[in-house]
Amino acid sequence: MNLKTSYSSLKDKVVFVLGGSTGIGATLVEEFAKQGSKVAFVGRNEEASNELIESLKECSFVPKFYKCDITDLKSLEAVIEEVIKSIGDMSVLLNNAANDERHEFLDTTHEYFDWEYQTNLRPHVFTAKAVIKSMIKLGGGSVINVGSIGWMRKNEKTILYGVFKSSLHGLTHGLAKRFGKDRIRVNTLVPGWTMTKKQIEVHLDEEGEKKIKEGQCLPDKVLPEDIANAALFLASDDSKMITSQDIVVDGGWT
Repeated sequence: MNLKTSYSSLKDKVVFVLGGSTGIGATLVEEFAKQGSKVAFVGRNEEASNELIESLKECSFVPKFYKCDITDLKSLEAVIEEVIKSIGDMSVLLNNAANDERHEFLDTTHEYFDWEYQTNLRPHVFTAKAVIKSMIKLGGGSVINVGSIGWMRKNEKTILYGVFKSSLHGLTHGLAKRFGKDRIRVNTLVPGWTMTKKQIEVHLDEEGEKKIKEGQCLPDKVLPEDIANAALFLASDDSKMITSQDIVVDGGWT
């Protein structure tokens, strides 16, 4: 992808991506690195992460990967502490990690509920807590919580995923008010059905193609680059007066 906009304010800023090994997260890592940001990211897929880093070795700062199970909060918080110590205080947080596993609500067990919560909401809350402390020292920053239109369009196959993704909106609005005085902006970036490798190979079928055609106003599919473009803007100084907002990139589906 050839970037159409260069954001000078992102150069040398420390950017942390929660869940950056694959999918939308990997594209976020790539595009922020190309802007000259100092990107650190966590994930579980070491092979994919190393391939991503190799592809970005010509960047002014080669992204740093930290293998981490984000359901282990102590390990996650230790990584954040190490990033701040070794790279610097963080200006941008991309709360991206998620798993949209399909499930039948009536089969939900206590254990499965806990897994959904520990994957799709809990790490985002405590990552924000840790990173905001860093942003206060800098005199400002941008937190971008990555949501989903799934719950907005009433997806019955991802009900618990929708519960926790919708909760990110509450996190966004509360944090925006609490830390606005510190010039910390908090927004929710809401992707539509985005054509990552996983979505194409696992979930996109003939019925899905039909739903996209019927649901979206625009005929083109949403790509990870479309989400990254919006994230770059929200992280940059160009959006310095935008906070507590839901920015939806879904081709007009909702």
